[in-house]
Amino acid sequence: MARTSFLRATLFLQTGAVLLQACTAGLLLSSRLAYEVHDAGSKVMYGATLLYLTAAVLAWRTGGASPRHVRYALGFLVLVSAQVVTGVLHVPGVHVPLGAVIFGLSLLTLFRENFQSVRHV
Repeated sequence: MARTSFLRATLFLQTGAVLLQACTAGLLLSSRLAYEVHDAGSKVMYGATLLYLTAAVLAWRTGGASPRHVRYALGFLVLVSAQVVTGVLHVPGVHVPLGAVIFGLSLLTLFRENFQSVRHV
């Protein structure tokens, strides 16, 4: 139970970091300080994704969770890596829609995880 709680917490952290990135991206249009915040937020988002992957692997390998969490976390890592690359290369035509996809998938995964745990209680 503690393993899945940690897994859920890391997924919540990842979703929150992606939401923060979306907010700071909007501020880029009006503030110079937003660039530094968005840049720092990208590092937090990447770290949160790595933490989610670590939690998924630990929960799976110790027998407490399904391996699908590892697949989801690896998928997020690939998407977030592409997001960072497109941001560094200043390709907003890919960066912005990819950010929306990452946020939507992260939210969907978070809700799915919470509703599945409610159904199994």
